Amino acid sequence: MKNKINAHENILSLIGNTPLVKLNKVTKNFEGDYYAKYEAMNPGQSNKDRIALHIIESAEKKGLIDKNTTIIETTSGNTGFSLSMVSMVKGYKCIVAVSSKSSPDKIDMLKAMGAKVYVCPANVPADDKRSYYEVAKRLNEEIKDSFYVNQYFNELNIDAHYKTTGPEIWKQTNGSITHLVASSGTGGTISGIGRFLKEKNPNIQIIGVDAYGSVLKKFHETGEFDSNEIYPYRIEGLGKNLIPTSTDFDVIDLYEKVNDEDSAHSSREIAKKEGVFVGYTSGACLQAIKQLNKRKVFKKNSIVVTIFCDHGSRYMSKIFSDKWMNEQGFDPKSIEQESSIEHIR
Repeated sequence: MKNKINAHENILSLIGNTPLVKLNKVTKNFEGDYYAKYEAMNPGQSNKDRIALHIIESAEKKGLIDKNTTIIETTSGNTGFSLSMVSMVKGYKCIVAVSSKSSPDKIDMLKAMGAKVYVCPANVPADDKRSYYEVAKRLNEEIKDSFYVNQYFNELNIDAHYKTTGPEIWKQTNGSITHLVASSGTGGTISGIGRFLKEKNPNIQIIGVDAYGSVLKKFHETGEFDSNEIYPYRIEGLGKNLIPTSTDFDVIDLYEKVNDEDSAHSSREIAKKEGVFVGYTSGACLQAIKQLNKRKVFKKNSIVVTIFCDHGSRYMSKIFSDKWMNEQGFDPKSIEQESSIEHIR
């Protein structure tokens, strides 16, 4: 009789059930208690593992893909990596069209996971034939037996978080959460969690974090798509120059805009003060919390949960590089407890 081996069948069974971590130093003297849903604990190191697995397995059940299918997606990097990981385990080919704004680290990781990568110019309109949206659509049309995930316009993006992340947060807070603060890009994460939490308690405030240069906040407030709001910005995976149908604006109570520099500094601050190494959108969420705290949005009894979407290792050549920070005109030494490197010869 063989000994029973305590092992996972493959890496995909590690997706989900990520921990909730209390924030202590970065929210010191703020009203309320603050917790981060640490999505870097997923095997692909981001919350996008959840939608990649859910969408592909839903397509399998519906007979939309087979062993010869090529998975195609538009991505700022994380969804592409998660889809590449799921595809490699399940035996599918994977092609991703990424924005040139994506960090070199993300692009190298996509290649390492076996994906074919098309790098598309970031600062072009969404309907430009060179945009990563249009490149992915063209590839889907040209490649026989291909499946376009289309996360920006796929209801399953919301459904994945409604079924997993939302219930996890509700259980982990014992239903005491009062505010959710989450970045809004495709909108699947905030919308899925928000739907679930609002069903449990409609008084929970769902707060989206948007970028300056994005159209989401104004569209939420006015219903107007204003192209004058659009201009280049550096934060990846946050904000949009189109309106994704995978954002349920009805469950979002308000949006808070943040800028590139403050968000970069806040990402560094999380690492140096909390020992939690996270990416650009996590810093954006912390920056939004700081701004909201100044406006007295949170109270003494508030239980605030934010989403730390991914791992900081994907931004080593960007926000965690002093050289890059200097090139953007950001002061890389604005954080307390400066670190340094000394070479012993």
